[in-house]
Amino acid sequence: PMKQCLVVDDSRVVRKVARRIAEDLGFSCTEAEDGKQAYEACQKSMPDAILLDWNMPVMSGIEFLEKLRQMENGMHPKVIFCTTENNIGHIQRAIQAGANEYIMKPFDSEIIQSKFQQIGLIESE
Repeated sequence: PMKQCLVVDDSRVVRKVARRIAEDLGFSCTEAEDGKQAYEACQKSMPDAILLDWNMPVMSGIEFLEKLRQMENGMHPKVIFCTTENNIGHIQRAIQAGANEYIMKPFDSEIIQSKFQQIGLIESE
């Protein structure tokens, strides 16, 4: 079966770009525009991978991540935090909340591919 990737970002453009990259890597994708929508999506179907934006209205990425990790089967998704802040405090907080990896925005397909490989979501070539 295809692996599922949930793309969580309040920017439609960013979601579109991330989605295309994940689909090119062989994932089927769903999108959410804030942490609340992402949480609801995970209640319906727990994805294998989550590309998660930090700054969003309604529920931030970090709040969503903390909730996710307490859900049934909520440890299953590999979560990659996407942030514009190259701030070690931010990054440490994301890792403590349960992020597996982080990438800086703007990202491209090579970065996402290498992170997916590092955390075992896709095979290395």
